[in-house]
Amino acid sequence: MSPLVEGFGSLLDPTVLLCIAAGAVLGMLVGAFPGITATMAVALASGFTLSLDPLPGLAVLLTIYVSANFGDRVPAILVNTPGTPASIATTFDGYALAKQGRAGLALTASAFASAIGTFAGLLLLMFAAIPLSRLALQFGPAEMFALVAFGLTMMVGISGGQIVKGLMAGALGLLLGAVGRDPITGDPRFTFGVLELSDGIPFIAAIIGLFGIAEVFDQILTHRTGSGPAPITQFGRWFPRRSDWRVMVKPLLVGSGVGGVVGVVPATGGDIAGILAWDQARRVSKHPEKFGKGSLEGITAADTASNATLGGSTTTSLALGIPGDSVMAVMIGSMIVWGIQPGPSLFTNNPELVYSIAGIMIVATLLALGLSLLRMRSVAKLLDLPRHFLWTVILIFCMVGTYAVNNSVFDVGVMLAFGLVGLFLRRFSVPAGPVVLGLLLGKLAESNLRRALEIGGPSNILTSPLAMAILTVSLLALLLPPLRAAWRRRRTAGAAAPTR
Repeated sequence: MSPLVEGFGSLLDPTVLLCIAAGAVLGMLVGAFPGITATMAVALASGFTLSLDPLPGLAVLLTIYVSANFGDRVPAILVNTPGTPASIATTFDGYALAKQGRAGLALTASAFASAIGTFAGLLLLMFAAIPLSRLALQFGPAEMFALVAFGLTMMVGISGGQIVKGLMAGALGLLLGAVGRDPITGDPRFTFGVLELSDGIPFIAAIIGLFGIAEVFDQILTHRTGSGPAPITQFGRWFPRRSDWRVMVKPLLVGSGVGGVVGVVPATGGDIAGILAWDQARRVSKHPEKFGKGSLEGITAADTASNATLGGSTTTSLALGIPGDSVMAVMIGSMIVWGIQPGPSLFTNNPELVYSIAGIMIVATLLALGLSLLRMRSVAKLLDLPRHFLWTVILIFCMVGTYAVNNSVFDVGVMLAFGLVGLFLRRFSVPAGPVVLGLLLGKLAESNLRRALEIGGPSNILTSPLAMAILTVSLLALLLPPLRAAWRRRRTAGAAAPTR
């Protein structure tokens, strides 16, 4: 039986289908509540799914990943608040359309655009992942170290323009990743006699703390009753007419292209793709003046691009073993716990699993689209629920989910400690993403670097054209943003200087 048939055939298991259905509902609810990110939801769910077999567990996590990128459009359009970072660009035109009495059209157009973008990204996964993994199979320790370094620097390089803070966060993650046994000799390091740290810092507990507990703590401290705009309750017409579809064709193509390209770059995400696609669609539009004021083209391009990154991100994560975004970092951590090692060897050892993942995401997209098209006018009432109810539920699930991974109270303590660390990072505007990547990839980078040095010393890296090319790109990812910013400041200062 071919891997394609076996992979898609495994989805006929009723348990897998049930997990997909549960993940779709959870993902839609997660996206509908502002502030609860897909990363946070997947991190929380991973604590419960580790007791399942790998495929049903992946079905839950992947479906939450997909459907959260549908549900997050609801608050973006109705209350001008992104449900997740991926829907930031949705607010540019979504809320303006809703205020014009076209909230139903905006929600429906967004749902179709999100589905088309996801399918475009999944085509990339199905056709580009295997060639990419075959290329990566040629990598030795030197090339693998360079590739891991590339993933780390890409996350740092896009830390909202805060390069220094991104580097600090990445260094913290690498330091935390050094806790446990030496990857070469097996000697304990930085465990301070604590037996529970011999295998390293519990990854699931750490990410639940950084993204889940920290988010709840931050919302509790910053929440103000009655803040924010009231939800839109007049939905108007729901389904696009033929004239609307003609307007949407060009931004659909623009969004699919931009999202596909951005998605394969490690550590980028739907927020970046959505903003870039919105800008590109405005440039090629016949009516750029409507963008930002309620443009159907704008919301279509943004939502198509942000969802098209899902396939590219999954491709990078599975083929290279480097997280495409923060959600895939959590996903990779769960796969490793299940005994599945993402990377080039995955396509040799478990080729059917790659097609199963693609199939899960296809079914999840269709299910999320169906849920999005239901005319549930009461959906806006979800946004009026008291936040303290939600905080209580999240805290309980975080604790239960963390404890369930290893039946360890120590893990719960680690989770709470990382919640405080995450809150500290938020207060000082330090991105948490590089911490997760450093924790996840630190040992991989160290072990490959040490193997490369043991094989041929520094020359083993310096004489590898591919390794040097990847390291050069990594260095440019760090240096170009601050150099570009300095050049712009100098240019602005020169233009503002008085002429004599």
